[in-house]
Amino acid sequence: MTEATDGALLGPAQVRELATRLGVRPTKQWGQNFVIDANTVRRIVRLAGVGPQDVVVEVGPGLGSLTLALLPVVSRVVAIEVDPTLAAALPETVAAVQPAAASRLDLVQADALTVRALPDPQPTALVANLPYNVSVPVVLSFLEAFPTLQRALVMVQLEVAERLAAAPGSKVYGVPSLKAAWWCDVRLVGTVGRTVFWPAPNVDSGLVELVRRPEPLVDGEPVDRREVFRVVDAAFAQRRKTLRAALGGWAGSTARSEAILRAAGIDPQARGEALDIEAFARIAAAAARHTG
Repeated sequence: MTEATDGALLGPAQVRELATRLGVRPTKQWGQNFVIDANTVRRIVRLAGVGPQDVVVEVGPGLGSLTLALLPVVSRVVAIEVDPTLAAALPETVAAVQPAAASRLDLVQADALTVRALPDPQPTALVANLPYNVSVPVVLSFLEAFPTLQRALVMVQLEVAERLAAAPGSKVYGVPSLKAAWWCDVRLVGTVGRTVFWPAPNVDSGLVELVRRPEPLVDGEPVDRREVFRVVDAAFAQRRKTLRAALGGWAGSTARSEAILRAAGIDPQARGEALDIEAFARIAAAAARHTG
């Protein structure tokens, strides 16, 4: 690959040249769709709001398009790549294209779904073009495992982006919306067409901003997140049913679920899609107090 100056990015020809040299063919198994448009990665970095104070964790750097856009802007990039060929090549690509930034890259070869610890300094932001097939589990597991993460900007399948950012009452509001809302204020901040990828996916993508907020409290007291998530899962396992019916299995009986819901100040005839995460926290807290 031809050497370039610090701050240089990969264009379509360079991405394909690099892939050919490495013998890389994007695989569906790892959800690989490489970004070939420099303006798109610049836009992601801008919307992420990261700067010299940030240590950014990037999941699925692939051939390095977004990595190269991040490195000149932030303090450090910790790139997590599952593909051993791509993981081995990324430091070489950075050294060739942005030699001045090479020392600011840490490479972790691992499945992001298994990562629960990272080298210091700890990450302050997650910025990533996430593989479609693991996007929601990756976001939720990283928010849980790394409390230092204060914000995230992720590019995901547009349908997933809309679910993550959905508000109560929306047709696409559900488990991902609520679990993301436990950790963060979530917004859909942009869309991305399929032509900026190689190979082009069959769907458009969305850019989701997540900004960490305090976890919900009930009467000023913390609530067991795992129990709240169990209530959420139960409510949406049968989303067309009333909460009284849908939570019957979780509560032990529909009579007990109704009593818990009333104690939480929630109409037993309501459906899960009408409730925000604070309401689900009240249900879990009421269940912990309810002995009947």
